[in-house]
Amino acid sequence: MKDVTEYVEKSKYRTKVIKSLDGNIRMPMEIAKKTDIYQNHISNTLKQLKDHELVECINPEMRKGRLYRLTEKGEKVAKKIR
Repeated sequence: MKDVTEYVEKSKYRTKVIKSLDGNIRMPMEIAKKTDIYQNHISNTLKQLKDHELVECINPEMRKGRLYRLTEKGEKVAKKIR
């Protein structure tokens, strides 16, 4: 878990996205507005976090309006970086 926490903390984008999703379910556009990060960067960051099993899309069948939340692993990381 320490390695994953360090991975998140090495990027201000990953850290902001994890904090934005902590306790929330959001669309990428909402994350972008909350964090002041361009939406294309949010998409890349979500993919990175998804690859590390820290976030999940709860409606992957949707083409637009996808919703993301932290996984259990992501919630543990969020607690460590608060």
